[in-house]
Amino acid sequence: QVQLVESGGGLVQAGGSLILSCVASGRDFSRYVMGWFRQAPGKEREFVSHISWSTSSTYYADSVKGRFTMSRDNAKNTVYLQMNSLKPEDTAVYYCAARPIAAWDYWGQGTQVTVSS
Repeated sequence: QVQLVESGGGLVQAGGSLILSCVASGRDFSRYVMGWFRQAPGKEREFVSHISWSTSSTYYADSVKGRFTMSRDNAKNTVYLQMNSLKPEDTAVYYCAARPIAAWDYWGQGTQVTVSS
């Protein structure tokens, strides 16, 4: 059974930092593109970042560029999202996802990030 399990969310003041982790199990994810998405209350889920299987390529939404950094450890089947200079508008449930080929086929249950002003 494929599972993605996020952790690391919480409550932080504006300007603070958090590190989210996502552990994948059930198959070898080392060749999958891995991504982070988020969904704020009353809004649609939006893309945050993704990283290629080789870790040589990362891509970020404009809203988080320069503040968030995504990385992966294939040996641990784990991806990370380092979030710095957090803003209240970053408040959302953050989801980890895996893309084997063209679609985001696998999703985690999400972890809540709340940024207070």
